[in-house]
Amino acid sequence: MAETNAMGHPKLQPKFPVPSDIQVSQDIVASPGLLPIADVAKEIGLKDDEVIPWGIAKAKVELKSTLNRLASSPDGNYIVCTGINPTPLGEGKSTTTIGLAQALGAILGKKCVACIRQPSQGPTFGIKGGAAGGGYAQVVPMEEFNLHLTGDIHAITAANNLLAAAIDTRMFHEDSQSDEALYKRLCLATNKPFNAIMKKRLVKLGIDPSKSPEDLTADERSKFARLDFDKSTITWQRVLDTCDRHLRRITVGMGKNETIQPRGTVKGETPREQHNRETGFDITVASEIMAVLALAKDLPDLREKLGNMVVGYSKSGQPITADDLGCGGALTVLMKDALLPTLMQTVERTPVLVHAGPFANIAIGNSSIVADRLALKLVGEDGFVVTEAGFGADIGMEKFFNIKCRESGLKPKCAVIVATVRALKMHGGGPPVSAGKPLAVEYIQEDIPLVTAGCCNLAKHIENAKKFGAEFPICSSRIHKTLPVQVVVAINQFKTDTDAEMQAIRQASLDAGAFDAVVSNHWAEGGKGAEKLAEAVVKACKATNSKEFKFLYDLNLPIREKVEIISKEIYGADGVDFSELAEQQMTQYEASGFGSLPICIAKTQYSFSCDASAKGVPTGFRIFVREIRSCCGGGFLYPICGDIMTIPGLPTRPGFYDVDIDTETGQVIGLF
Repeated sequence: MAETNAMGHPKLQPKFPVPSDIQVSQDIVASPGLLPIADVAKEIGLKDDEVIPWGIAKAKVELKSTLNRLASSPDGNYIVCTGINPTPLGEGKSTTTIGLAQALGAILGKKCVACIRQPSQGPTFGIKGGAAGGGYAQVVPMEEFNLHLTGDIHAITAANNLLAAAIDTRMFHEDSQSDEALYKRLCLATNKPFNAIMKKRLVKLGIDPSKSPEDLTADERSKFARLDFDKSTITWQRVLDTCDRHLRRITVGMGKNETIQPRGTVKGETPREQHNRETGFDITVASEIMAVLALAKDLPDLREKLGNMVVGYSKSGQPITADDLGCGGALTVLMKDALLPTLMQTVERTPVLVHAGPFANIAIGNSSIVADRLALKLVGEDGFVVTEAGFGADIGMEKFFNIKCRESGLKPKCAVIVATVRALKMHGGGPPVSAGKPLAVEYIQEDIPLVTAGCCNLAKHIENAKKFGAEFPICSSRIHKTLPVQVVVAINQFKTDTDAEMQAIRQASLDAGAFDAVVSNHWAEGGKGAEKLAEAVVKACKATNSKEFKFLYDLNLPIREKVEIISKEIYGADGVDFSELAEQQMTQYEASGFGSLPICIAKTQYSFSCDASAKGVPTGFRIFVREIRSCCGGGFLYPICGDIMTIPGLPTRPGFYDVDIDTETGQVIGLF
């Protein structure tokens, strides 16, 4: 009889050497085979009517009835997995998230759910490849996870671009029609009373919403119909889920039919004008709608957030929202299925909730609140939820604490910070690491001084995690105080790492005040390779006093001060410089009542500073904010710093070169 793991499923039998990620996934799917997704659901306490099958390998989870049923259940232990500033190759944060969850569930027998983001097609076909984890610590089937999944990102793209079309269409008609003509087409032509979205605008304008469309005065009709965009303030851009540098700046409205007779001019006497403007594209995972999906608490909250998204300002300085355009309801209809988390499984048949996928360098970098809330209720008081915060802890973890936890009200017990010998050697002064190029000899031979020199980067991240609670001195002793968030360092082992190098990282972690630092080899061994990491996390959660968790800044501080606090406390900057545009935007946001929103800084993930080449713990630098965009529906402002791009470009040899299909079997090949 085949050996079984702690969950009663076939025990993982890793191969050596470890095959490619796609081969591991396809081998697992072939034998021992996937656990039927209905059985995965039952094992974590979901009922049949709470699960919507989506093929054989995944399912959507119904939110409202499930959360209502579990409302009185206690929450499990909440763990966030983050990392040091990575190399362009990535340091295995997603792999560690999955490996830790496998260890907690399949090895230790704890009830555990991993909550991770849906990967973007951009990096999947660009530089980094997929984000299902890797080796024997991954979500399967890998190709389904990394490609279309259940269509959530496509829904976001459709909703975002519908709103973009609504903006340009409304300006087109406003520029060529009188106020009365606009009002007739908007409100009188249908011979219907004001609908809910129209009444919301009437209330905003101070007009009695009980009036019928025919009863409005000429002045009220003018206010209602004309949004009067100041085109220079429009921040809403189109999106697509592809790295395409050539769409960063574009001109729209160049077609022969996109000409107008300017309002107030006489046809034949004044020539028609081309109705064009400059705009651009972002990658879908940077869309505010993606942030709204990640931060929405339920369907009514999703509807409210989508309707409140500010797309620009009127010439009189009034914010213009998606609901002002009459678009919020339609956006919610497009997004209603995307609000439901997707249930999948790991190679060891432990459950995974996949939901939302915002980047951390240009967005909030965290999976959804609803997935975390659902998972915490399902695992119960003695269970564990491992959620992932994207990229380096200076952005992913900071945004998790200050934005996501603030919105959700959930309090984490443990932060797992992933570190690698490779990345710490880079931070210690090693040669540059580039995707697609062989590693320099320093990275494949033992060099303890180089590792030790780079551990300053790890120590700074540990220090930062400890700032989200009562003031405790960082202590190198093994006697740990009960902290709001304990830090466990996961030393993600690569095959060229030596015991002495990993021991140097462990000692540096303990000296910096980590609760524990553990070598983990989940990539090669699955959950068994992360068993000691899981044991350390269980102990850390018991040593936590999450009641003392606190945020880094007060929301009521001016925007400038909040940006400065993050920049000084988390990045170690000397100060912040704001462009003239950013200064104007801060004034406008505060005048519009948005000054109390939290801050989501867009910057490089490769350094504490805005200079990707500045490794270790840079000093003597300042943060430059070139503009500040608003995500008023999502509930935050995001300053864009340095030369960060909101849509990446492709390298000379993109990942798609290796992706193909076996036309005989239908299997995907080359995905990594």
